[in-house]
Amino acid sequence: MSAQGGTTMQETVTIRLAKQNMKFSAGHFTIFSATERERLHGHNFTVEVDIEARMLGNGMCFDYGLYKDRVVALCRELNEWTILPTRSPYLRIEEDGEYVYAHFDGQRIPFLRADVLLLPIENATLEEFAGWFLQRLCEDRAALRAHAIDAIEVRVLSGPGQSAGRRVRLG
Repeated sequence: MSAQGGTTMQETVTIRLAKQNMKFSAGHFTIFSATERERLHGHNFTVEVDIEARMLGNGMCFDYGLYKDRVVALCRELNEWTILPTRSPYLRIEEDGEYVYAHFDGQRIPFLRADVLLLPIENATLEEFAGWFLQRLCEDRAALRAHAIDAIEVRVLSGPGQSAGRRVRLG
């Protein structure tokens, strides 16, 4: 595609993936400081992904069904768990047989091991969930290059009007 003055422009397309099955339900609590946290509660989270890519021919970018399937699979990994962050400076996790204990501000909070998913994130927040999805979607760098993907943004919503997004530009 040519612009005025002979400059060549590279056109990109943004594919938005926001399917009804891109969701997960999970329990969590957000940690605000060394002494303050929310009470344990849950949300029905929704995930949306924007993928910016170059046209590859045949009137399309790439088979984005691959990424829809990947997001749905990642949602299943998080579905119906109580999520505890393993990288929080304020939370210490102790595993003891069938129990997991979250140590926070002098409290020892017990959970059944069968109900807990320990995630390598700093806090159980929308921002960190979005980052976790983004990191997992970017693991296969060769596929991203083959699909001419320039950027990915992941948005996680905890309800109408409340979301956080994280974006990475590739290349």
